[in-house]
Amino acid sequence: MPDQIDLFNLSEVKDTAPPADFNPDLIPTDVKVPIPSGTYPTLDPIPDHCNRCHRCDLGATRTHAVVGRGNPKADIMIVGEGPGQNEDETGIPFIGKAGQLLEKILESVKLSSQDDVYISNVVKCRPPNNRTPTTDEMEACKPYLMEQIRLVDPKIILLTGATAVKGITGDKRGITKIRGEWLEWDNRLCMPIFHPAYLLRNQSREKGGPKWLMWQDIQAVRAKLDEIRGSGA
Repeated sequence: MPDQIDLFNLSEVKDTAPPADFNPDLIPTDVKVPIPSGTYPTLDPIPDHCNRCHRCDLGATRTHAVVGRGNPKADIMIVGEGPGQNEDETGIPFIGKAGQLLEKILESVKLSSQDDVYISNVVKCRPPNNRTPTTDEMEACKPYLMEQIRLVDPKIILLTGATAVKGITGDKRGITKIRGEWLEWDNRLCMPIFHPAYLLRNQSREKGGPKWLMWQDIQAVRAKLDEIRGSGA
């Protein structure tokens, strides 16, 4: 297939430092105290506040909160599940093998993680042993993610895996049921896609397999983005 993604030739991810311009304010870190929409004027203070946060128990075991990277005014926002070991150690989301594969997938349709995409996670701290975040953990962290979405204001949100779908939309369907399906949430276009880590565990390239389906989905995302940009929306 022309331009088929080479999912085994992983590119290196540029090592960028997390934001250092901290602005600690009286942001509530107790989950019982809400963080209302409009709390943050910019994305800049959020990393520091997440590193101070103990709205759930994940704050007790993290090395670094993993908040976001990419273009803060990107047209596409990618939301993952939560940090892994590499991300916890560096404070940068999608920096391990799954992140390298994500970069390759974006490059296959001429999208750049620096220019076209902003990347974040449903939870900002690594769950022990890379387990799935609990509902309480996702709810505790959700206000930070909602502020990121509000400030980035993306045209398209890609939800990588069932946890990201559930964490944002509340939809509990399995990812194989809804991947590639455009969803409307909060007046935004969202598409559930396979998490890159899932593709690393499922290496078949046959038609109908996970990698083939991801190729269809990322092309659909590129086409929709071009359509939106062309319409001036």
